[in-house]
Amino acid sequence: MTNIGKLLEQLAREEQQLRSTQFLAPCVKGGRVRTRVGGMVCTFAPQPRQFEGWGIFQVQTARIAALVEEADVFQVAEYLERFPRFRLRLAYRLRGQTWLAYPVSEADVRQRISGGVRPIPVHLVTEGSAFEVIAARFDGQAWWFDQIDRRADPEVADLLKAQLTQLTEIEALRFPGITPEMRVAYDLVSQQTEGFSPFHRDGRRLKDALQVGGGELQQFQDRGEYWMVEWTTAEGDRHTSAIAKNDLTVISSGICLSGRDRDFDLQSLVGVMENRD
Repeated sequence: MTNIGKLLEQLAREEQQLRSTQFLAPCVKGGRVRTRVGGMVCTFAPQPRQFEGWGIFQVQTARIAALVEEADVFQVAEYLERFPRFRLRLAYRLRGQTWLAYPVSEADVRQRISGGVRPIPVHLVTEGSAFEVIAARFDGQAWWFDQIDRRADPEVADLLKAQLTQLTEIEALRFPGITPEMRVAYDLVSQQTEGFSPFHRDGRRLKDALQVGGGELQQFQDRGEYWMVEWTTAEGDRHTSAIAKNDLTVISSGICLSGRDRDFDLQSLVGVMENRD
C-alpha cells in the first residue's frame, strides 16, 4: 500500500472513531462543546443549538455533536472533581444560567491561579440567589457551578439583601464581620439595581432636599456643572432653578433675588419662594 493509501486509511479510521465517540461536556446556550479525542482537543457545535446544561453528546460530523441525553448529577460531580474548587459569592445573573460572582477570599484566588482577582462569570448556575456563597470549579478557561456552599453563614446574604432593599450606599455599608470581598459583591449588585444608578442617586438627593423645605421634585436635567431642577411648592406653584451639583447651592433661582441667589441652597430656596411676596 502506498503512503497516500496508508494515510487515507488512517484518516478513515480516525473519522470512524470520532463518529462513534460519546462524551460528557458542559454547554452554555449558544456556545460550543469540547472533548479530547486521540490526544487532540476537538470542538463541536451542539445540536440542539440552544441547549444549556450538562449533556452526553454523540459526534455527528467533524463539526457537530448531538445531545443524546442530559447528564445526571453523579456524572457531573465526577467530571467536576478533576478541577480545583473555589468559594464564590453570587452577584447577579448575566444571561441564562450564567451569573457574575466574586471570590469569598481574594487571597485564595491569588495563591492558586494567575491572572489577578476580578469578578467571575460562572456558568450553569442552577440554584442560588444574589449574595449566596457557592462552590465553583475552574477548568483553566471557564468557571462552572458545583453546588451551594452549605457551610456559609446565611445571615450574611440576608444582611446584604436587606441593605440593598434600603438602598444603603456602599460607603455606609457596615455590620459585624463584613469583609472587603463582601463590599465588592455588594457594589456589583448595587450597580445593577435601579435605585443605585447615578441618575437615581442624584434624583433622591434633590428630592430629599426639597422635601425638607416642603417642596416636591418634578424632574431634573444634567447640565454639566449644575442641575436644572423643576419643582413645586406645597401650594403647587411650579419653579425651575439651576442648582450646583457639589453643595446644592442656588445658581439661578428662576426669579429675581437681587443677585443673592447663591446665598441660598435648594432646601432654603423653597421657603424663599413661598414667602417672596
